[in-house]
Amino acid sequence: MYEVVPGVLEKTWEEVEAKIQLLAPFAKTIHIDIADGIATNNVTFLDPLPFAKYKDQFFLELHMMVKEPIDYLKPFAAAGFQRFLGHVELMSDQVAFIADGQLLGEVGLALDGPTSIDSIRVPYEDLDAILIYTCEKMGFSGPPFMPERLEKVKALRAKTSIPIEVDGGVKDHTVKLAKDAGATRFVATSFISSAPDPHGAYLALLEAIK
Repeated sequence: MYEVVPGVLEKTWEEVEAKIQLLAPFAKTIHIDIADGIATNNVTFLDPLPFAKYKDQFFLELHMMVKEPIDYLKPFAAAGFQRFLGHVELMSDQVAFIADGQLLGEVGLALDGPTSIDSIRVPYEDLDAILIYTCEKMGFSGPPFMPERLEKVKALRAKTSIPIEVDGGVKDHTVKLAKDAGATRFVATSFISSAPDPHGAYLALLEAIK
């Protein structure tokens, strides 16, 4: 099953909520990016509490570009998040992160652009998903898609049938490349929210992966 997931990466709650409202007429799942300025020189809105008002309206997915993402699991789960994707580059114990995450919802590992799939230290069958960042480096919305990042998607798909999510530079002309490489979930942030017609952009992505 293929899924297009609109993403939100913003610095203030006002900006986050404005994007959520923009996506509300058509989105079922929303991918929320958080960054603490350690792995990247960007810092996003990090307070889980305001998201609770949307927990019954959307399936909330959290992409954690933060040091020790295990520390963010319980607070964001309490606010209604149901899927948690933590970066391997920023965690000291993948096994503990996955074990704790499984108690709270779906849990998976994320790989930054340069990171090899060999950095995954847990069995694939223990994961609900793997996210591959398909731009140069994580932390911002809008960088160009890098087709060479799809080699990791292809390598993973040869090893596992679990959902593989791509995030970074996903547009109507790149999403098909990601699908053909083996991805099943496609996070699109600026392509949707910055479009004159966000719903139309979302539908264009769905049409491209038919």
